[in-house]
Amino acid sequence: MDFFTTLPVIGKIIEKGLDVVDQFVEDKDQANKIKAAITEKINEQDHKKVIEEIRASAEIIKTEATGSWLQKNWRPMLMLTIIAIIFNNYVLFPYLSMFTSKAVILELPGGLWALLNVGVGGYVAGRSAEKIFSLRKGR
Repeated sequence: MDFFTTLPVIGKIIEKGLDVVDQFVEDKDQANKIKAAITEKINEQDHKKVIEEIRASAEIIKTEATGSWLQKNWRPMLMLTIIAIIFNNYVLFPYLSMFTSKAVILELPGGLWALLNVGVGGYVAGRSAEKIFSLRKGR
């Protein structure tokens, strides 16, 4: 299985990287040999694990999307709660503190920052995988 066709986005990135060989090697035959060797090495690698992890992540998101209302929305609700705390601490509090001493900063433990990063990163990775696989199915 050719890795370039399995994950088209990564394939395009690698192909752009191979174009760099042409910039540094003037002999076109030598440049083509180098690019062919690099491509062969990439294709020899076992990318099944990466592909399966992406598919598993996409499947988890699909499964959660078909469940109950709470099951579908717990991640967005958690992310919105964290964003509300951030909004309070960095937008609302500074503004309100100009007018009153009763404005409160809400504590945001460091773990919630990490959770926000994972949540947003997981969402982006999941949506990307979903789009890649929907494009593959459309062919």
